[in-house]
Amino acid sequence: MGWQLRLQGVGNASAVELGSAMATIERDGAPWLTIDCGGEGLTAYLAHYGEAPRALFVTHTHLDHVGGFERLFVETYFDPARRGRMRLYVPAKLVALLHQRVGDYPNALAEGGGNFWDAFQVIPVGDAFWHDGVRLEVFPARHHWPDSAFGLRLHGSLVWTGDTRPIPEVLAKFADAGEVIAHDCALHGNPSHSGIEDLEREYPRELLDRCVLYHYASSQDGAALAARGCRIVHPGEALALNEPTAPRSNR
Repeated sequence: MGWQLRLQGVGNASAVELGSAMATIERDGAPWLTIDCGGEGLTAYLAHYGEAPRALFVTHTHLDHVGGFERLFVETYFDPARRGRMRLYVPAKLVALLHQRVGDYPNALAEGGGNFWDAFQVIPVGDAFWHDGVRLEVFPARHHWPDSAFGLRLHGSLVWTGDTRPIPEVLAKFADAGEVIAHDCALHGNPSHSGIEDLEREYPRELLDRCVLYHYASSQDGAALAARGCRIVHPGEALALNEPTAPRSNR
C-alpha cells in the first residue's frame, strides 16, 4: 500500500464540522507518524484506528492543535504497555510553551503519584529528527509570532506547512523534491494564516500545483477554493504519497 496521508481534520479553530487540523502519515496502511492533536482530530483518529497515536509531531501550541492532549494523556498513562513509550517529537523552542498549555496543571492525577509527561517519551527536536529509521526535517513557519510554529518535511514525499502565512523562501528549500505540499489556506487571509490570493501572489505555478489546502473556515469556503481550481482536502480523506527519498538508517 505504500505511503499515505490521512486527514483527521481540515478546518480552522472555529470550523468544528471540519475537525481540527490534524493528519497522520501512514505506511503500508498503518499509522506511522501523526501531526498535531486537536480535540476533534483526536476523536476522528480514535474512531478510525481504534487506539491512540504511537508517535506524534507538534507544529505549534494553539489549542485547536494541542487541545486533545488531556485525553491523550489518559489514553496513554493508564495503558501499561504504552505509558512512557509514545514518542512525542516537539520542536525545542516549543517545549516550554507546550508545557504551559497542556502539562502545567497541579497534580496531574487526583490520586497523586504521576506526572503529566510520564505518559510520553518527549523528544525535543531541532532542524531534523529520526523516526522509525527515517529522517524528517523541521522548518519554521510564519504564524502569529516568530519561532512559535514549525512545519514538517518527509523528503520526496510530503511537506506539511502547519499554520502559516506564505513562506516562498522556505518552501524553495524544503519542497524542492516534488513533495505533496499540505498548506494552510483559507478563502481570505489574515495576519496569521494564508488566503488563496496570498498563495497565488507569492508562489510559482509549479508550487501551487502541488499544494493541497486545509485549515479553511467552512464547507462553503472549501467549495469556493475548489471552484478557483484549488485542490482541497476533506476530513477522513487519504492522499497517496510518493515513496520518501529521505535518508534511512539500518539501526
